[in-house]
Amino acid sequence: MKTSRSRAAMLVAASVCLTTVVGCGSSDSTEKTVATVVVTETAATTSSTKAPAPTAKLVASFDAMAKGLSAPVGLALVPVGGGEAITLGDQTPRVAWSTSKVPLAIAAERAGGQTAAEENAIVNSDNAAAETLWASLGTPTQAAAAVTSVLREGGDKATTVPSARLRPEFSIFGQTRWALGDAATFAAGLPCMKGTKHVLSLMESVAGNQQWGLKAIEGRTSAVKGGWGPTAGSGYLVRQLGVLTLRDGRRVGVAMSSQTAAGSMETGAAALSAVGQWMSKHLAALPAGRCR
Repeated sequence: MKTSRSRAAMLVAASVCLTTVVGCGSSDSTEKTVATVVVTETAATTSSTKAPAPTAKLVASFDAMAKGLSAPVGLALVPVGGGEAITLGDQTPRVAWSTSKVPLAIAAERAGGQTAAEENAIVNSDNAAAETLWASLGTPTQAAAAVTSVLREGGDKATTVPSARLRPEFSIFGQTRWALGDAATFAAGLPCMKGTKHVLSLMESVAGNQQWGLKAIEGRTSAVKGGWGPTAGSGYLVRQLGVLTLRDGRRVGVAMSSQTAAGSMETGAAALSAVGQWMSKHLAALPAGRCR
């Protein structure tokens, strides 16, 4: 039975313009027009669960921005404290790459405490450090179960971390197929989970190789983890998982991705920075919340 609190979580502030990223203010005040979104299911239940539709104006604005980019982009937003995912753009489920290091780091810290490997895996996205964390969790089957358990605790009820290497040259955990809606649900759960404060602090202080996407939003605190790598074909995938804090302290879980037909990490990162800049013009429309 839905409570008045859960119904309130389905209100999404919508104060946007019909143009592209220019022409809208950057205020994230809640004193804006509110659009009611009616939903019947929880987005975290399964990756195929129907999410609430964003306002037509928000969709039009996002699509106009995305058309000017060199690669398709996708975005998912979930309020911290619980709620449905708003999804925009390309929602094709793709592999996690290094965004999977966030639940991995949490699982490893719980098992063995804070380590230099944990810091290096998050701040610098160091693959060898992440492999050390993975090995610390036992056999591949045990490690996969531990990291999947963290995902479940964060509200992602659909994603399962593999226990076998799917591409010989890449990590097991990095090839986790992670839909943006499920990733954003997990990101929204991060601030409310026990024992995640240290990982979030590391995500706030990532190195220059991850200073894009949400980090393009000036004047707001963001905790992020980037991930990037080549597809099985000729394309290149760039992703970001993050938590954005608004001026009033409310927060939103974010997952975004860009996959180019060809190109490099820099191309995808630039596209995700454009998404971040677009978000900065629509802060009042983001489905933000607080831990309950």
